[in-house]
Amino acid sequence: MFQDRTLGCKECGVDFLFTAREQEFYAEKGFQNDPSRCPDCRAARKRRMAENGDVRPQREMHEVVCSSCGVDTTVPFKPTGQRPVYCRDCFQAQRAAY
Repeated sequence: MFQDRTLGCKECGVDFLFTAREQEFYAEKGFQNDPSRCPDCRAARKRRMAENGDVRPQREMHEVVCSSCGVDTTVPFKPTGQRPVYCRDCFQAQRAAY
């Protein structure tokens, strides 16, 4: 199903192999995007973050009512009221429809 692909690293510009096995892993985890950094740059970034104590800041969550099913849920953005807001299940269903 998957075939090895060559991608370019956004950090160092080197081409790297995104193997079929890695693609399968990404698909199993539900990752939507291909890796943008080569393995060496990914490892270096993780080391830098660990050394500097950098961790991703906790997202501010906002309570909303799903526009589709009416369930109470939380979202990682502040809704403006101009567009519908969906719970995780309804959002995935909307994405699958397109």
